[in-house]
Amino acid sequence: MRWTIPNTLTVLRLLAAPGVAVMFLYFHRPWADWLALALFISAAITDYFDGYLARLWKQESKFGAMLDPIADKAMVVIAIMVITGYSGMNPWLILPATVILFREVFVSGLREFLGAKAGTLKVTKLAKWKTTAQMVAIAVLFLGTGLEHLEGIARRGMTPEQYASLVSQGLADPIRSCGPRGCSSYATMVGLTLIWIAAILTFLTGWDYFRKALPFLKDEK
Repeated sequence: MRWTIPNTLTVLRLLAAPGVAVMFLYFHRPWADWLALALFISAAITDYFDGYLARLWKQESKFGAMLDPIADKAMVVIAIMVITGYSGMNPWLILPATVILFREVFVSGLREFLGAKAGTLKVTKLAKWKTTAQMVAIAVLFLGTGLEHLEGIARRGMTPEQYASLVSQGLADPIRSCGPRGCSSYATMVGLTLIWIAAILTFLTGWDYFRKALPFLKDEK
């Protein structure tokens, strides 16, 4: 394996995936939302540039081809778990999140079972659109919950500075104005719409992969 710039970008994207969750462990909201959003967008941008630079500089590698989809899945799965965790178990988020997580696990298991024949499940254009839709939806949801939280602070007559002073005294998230349960933020409503679109694309790509794998799943007579 060569440590090229494209491979380095892919590794950084993989490391950024758990970093999104870490933001909520070490920072109070809404700062955690904004930091997670910035980290997620930065990582998502590398998803374009690592492949583009690898092709441009003729630095495509087996390591990059292997790690790229893993990094994408890690980003999406961890971010969805974080958003679902603070959303108050909103069914409008739980349902598409379940579809997305199930598909990712199912297709990964399918590829593992097929082994050397997994090449039949090549990444399609629809799958690339699916990944883009997922990342855009997640970014908008992070934006929406960050704005919601700030709106909650304003409604309670606190400035962000007053809120920061309050939580620095040991009161974590005292106003509880988090998550897309109420969909009070326009960005959150857009994010929920996008996550449903992403879930539909995710289901369609999962079905497409399963259909292509069916000939290899039949028992030999």
